[in-house]
Amino acid sequence: MIIKAIRFRKDGFASQPFAFGGEEGPQNFDPQVRYRSGLQNFLIDTGKEVILVDTGLPAGTPEEVPNEDTLIYTGRDICSYMEAFRALGYEPEQVSRILLTHKHSDHSGELRSFPNAKIYVNAEELEAEELQGIGNIVPVYFTDGPYYNFPESQKIAEGITYIKAKGHTKGNSIVIVEDDGLFYMLHGDITYTDEALYANKLSVVFEDLPAARETMDRVRDFITHHPTVYLSTHTPLGYENLENKKVIDLSDPPETIPVGEVTCKTKTGKYVCSICGYVYDPAEHDDIPFEDLPEDWKCPRCRQGKDKFNPA
Repeated sequence: MIIKAIRFRKDGFASQPFAFGGEEGPQNFDPQVRYRSGLQNFLIDTGKEVILVDTGLPAGTPEEVPNEDTLIYTGRDICSYMEAFRALGYEPEQVSRILLTHKHSDHSGELRSFPNAKIYVNAEELEAEELQGIGNIVPVYFTDGPYYNFPESQKIAEGITYIKAKGHTKGNSIVIVEDDGLFYMLHGDITYTDEALYANKLSVVFEDLPAARETMDRVRDFITHHPTVYLSTHTPLGYENLENKKVIDLSDPPETIPVGEVTCKTKTGKYVCSICGYVYDPAEHDDIPFEDLPEDWKCPRCRQGKDKFNPA
């Protein structure tokens, strides 16, 4: 079994209010504290088949332009998701299955690029806008019973289990791979930074807060009792943990590495939702500048507020 990171953005950041403020409120955390961010998804090569966990941003998604008030900045492009996928030595036709952690487009953006893949999706996520018009979806109902302390699971292949983990979205899921005595947890957005896992804090992005808390408690309990490598989407610690086979010890948090210099491109007038990737283009909205939208305006796709948007 081989797990590889598909890296396509780097040098971003997540603010502490964003990453920690879900339950206590972002106002109770320091906006000057920032954690390293980026974007990567993961590939599992079993030797018999190639399985993806999530599929990156859609090609052409513009980079964001952060400022001092930005809550989360996903970073600058290394390359497109598909270029990063091919750089690992694979072709789209080789992928037989895709396990989707949740609907947001930084996880589902290139689902259509894999013609032979069956796409496994929590059945509660099927109505999501991002998944409409895709014909090769396999709804998952988690009929295989408990997986350790997680009540509902579906066995995908030997050593690969798909687990219901709602909260971040109502159809959120995680994937656990067992290999050589270790448990690799590919979790999507249970946390946006590993520091939040150690601090036991939820992000401000959730569709069901009590469920998100229950999922976090189960994740932390699992990690306490099993040697777990925690593979995140939004922090370099995701691929660094993988490279080092780092087993998480919740009593021994990692030293936070300072965010480096943030570089970005010139503003275009467009804005990007940092949660689901929706692009607001004034040209498609009667030339109304984003700044002139009402303060209670919500993202048409994920219903997050204006403060989750960054200039593109």
